[in-house]
Amino acid sequence: MARQRSEKKPAPPATRRVPPMIGALLNLASRIKARLDGYRLERRWESLRRMGMRIGHNVNLPASTWIDTSHCYLISIGDHSGFGEQCLLLAHDAQMDEFLDAARIGRIIIHPSCHIGSRTTILPGVEIGPRTIVGAGSVVSHSLPPDTVCAGSPARVLCSLEEYLARHRQQLASRPKFDYMTHVRYPTPERRAEQVAAVADGDAYVTGGRAAELRGEGGTMRTAPRP
Repeated sequence: MARQRSEKKPAPPATRRVPPMIGALLNLASRIKARLDGYRLERRWESLRRMGMRIGHNVNLPASTWIDTSHCYLISIGDHSGFGEQCLLLAHDAQMDEFLDAARIGRIIIHPSCHIGSRTTILPGVEIGPRTIVGAGSVVSHSLPPDTVCAGSPARVLCSLEEYLARHRQQLASRPKFDYMTHVRYPTPERRAEQVAAVADGDAYVTGGRAAELRGEGGTMRTAPRP
């Protein structure tokens, strides 16, 4: 019998250590970039406001949020609202333009304390009532009532806001909890390991993030009141 040849496994690539000086320069460059990104984001908010878009106070409006700039004066975002990454706000619809030589435009009104999940699309003619949560990946094609939790394509009401909060209050009482400042804002390898272990059998919670934002110690840029 022919002897079976064993294939030699390649050795794993050696880990290259970054020299301390290069690491320090990279950290400095990262901090400078973060500051420049912050200035750029503030300039974008002000530019949208000059074009007529209403952006309230304490709004989390990331750079990745696509705004229908040609019709941004039809968009209003209330105080204390927030958006996940890569949302789309469309105030016009030109899909029928070839056939009718016309495009539809409509208001987008997002009332105070609404929270819109990542990659949600909001179409023209939509009003989202105050204190409404919209799940990630939703398509909001019709107006949504206040004090609700909505999701889907098209987005629909799943439950009331109070039902949603009551469910999480109950879990908060029994599930592991971690402080935002110690375990998220300034974590250590040990603290990360604690969180990994905690979610092995279910969800855990991070507390104090909103309080840190209000103290100006959070990691999310939010709009200031317009002078």
